[in-house]
Amino acid sequence: MSLRWRIMASIVSVILLTVVVSVVVGYFTTQARLGVFVEDLGDSQASRLAQNLSREYTTAGGWQTVDRPLSEAGYLAESRARGERSGEHGSEGAESGDEDSLRVVVVDVDGRVVRDTAAELSPGTVAPDLGGRRGTVVDLATNQPVGHVYVDVHQEFLASESLGFLNTLLYITGIGGLLTVGVGVLLAAWLSKRITGPVTALTKATQAVSQGDTTNVPVTSGDELGQMSAAFNRMASSLETQRELRRRLVNDVAHELNTPLSVIQLEAIGLRDGLQTPEATSAHVIQEVERLRGLVTDLNSLAETDHGELSLAREEIPVRELLASELDRWRPQAQARQIDLSLEAGPHLPDLRLDRMRMSQALGNVVGNAIDCTPEGGSVVLRAGVEGEAVVAISVIDDGVGIDPADLPHVFDRFYRTEDSRLRRRHGRGLGLSIARSIVEAHDGSVDITSEGMGHGVRVTIRLPSNA
Repeated sequence: MSLRWRIMASIVSVILLTVVVSVVVGYFTTQARLGVFVEDLGDSQASRLAQNLSREYTTAGGWQTVDRPLSEAGYLAESRARGERSGEHGSEGAESGDEDSLRVVVVDVDGRVVRDTAAELSPGTVAPDLGGRRGTVVDLATNQPVGHVYVDVHQEFLASESLGFLNTLLYITGIGGLLTVGVGVLLAAWLSKRITGPVTALTKATQAVSQGDTTNVPVTSGDELGQMSAAFNRMASSLETQRELRRRLVNDVAHELNTPLSVIQLEAIGLRDGLQTPEATSAHVIQEVERLRGLVTDLNSLAETDHGELSLAREEIPVRELLASELDRWRPQAQARQIDLSLEAGPHLPDLRLDRMRMSQALGNVVGNAIDCTPEGGSVVLRAGVEGEAVVAISVIDDGVGIDPADLPHVFDRFYRTEDSRLRRRHGRGLGLSIARSIVEAHDGSVDITSEGMGHGVRVTIRLPSNA
């Protein structure tokens, strides 16, 4: 069963259960309250008729005129017939229209039958145990009981009236319940479609992404379903970016591997054919092996940062000493390219708790990029200072080729290389800045890069907390 049908079934089941419980509870509650009402009504009728019989007994001095109050109340067949012929519907006798099924039995104080409106008991016979509602007839002159009157002896009328009312109530409630269920089904269909629509679209989009096609899911609301669709779109965009980066990685790694391997192969062929001396061949082979080792090292660093395995061995290190060491490390390369490499360190630089090797790797990646992207006669400056109360900012500033504004948001992405660097075939695999950022963030710091555009140089700033 699909998710949509399960949702519909669940909602409809809840509605049905609610309607059934409401009907059952309402029915039995009404039945109980109606029973109390019917009993009170029977007692009221018996009491009223007993009062009329008491007045008639006192006036007549006996039971001779017992039929008069019964007839006036409409309990006698002849009085009902007269009422039907005359069309009378008023006064007390009007109530007889609702009482034609009531059996009334009047007995004297000794329990002998005086009058039975159903003619089932003969006058003068001893009355058996009678049901219904009982009222006491009193001689008003002596205030002594002279008999009793039993109303609705078999309780058929009041029971049938109760049953009729309950059946009508059940019918009306059932119709209302069916209407409620119908509306609930429509609501369940609309709600299930609204819930499963984005899920279905997401499923199709996921299948498309798995086949290499980037598809966005329409965002139709701002609730959790809309947020899910928006999150999927961001994920799909990120996957497409990563797919493009992986494609570039394959191309770059293939190129990076092909070049040194080709050189090594040519050198080996030249050595075999006597075209190269062992000394020259070994020098070239060592150089290309170092290039391959650099690629492997970068890939290892990338794997560590990807799996969260970057461990730090922190120690107290003076910032000026760290930067001076990097300056000495990179000065030969800068001098070979006729680039001015200098250090500008502000006063009162604090010591930082850093992993010297890791931080040297991060700084080396940034400085190496700056030197590689700066033309001969340019300059690269390492600048350090304190920002605020607890942040040390280390900047690497060059006046090289700069970065196009369109490339700035992506320069820290793994394997990303700008078109300019690819066209100029600059050394690099698009991993240096990504690895540097991971190392800095592992030290609870941050790194950002700015450039005013092509030909205006680049500024990379690393910010580290001094109280870390």
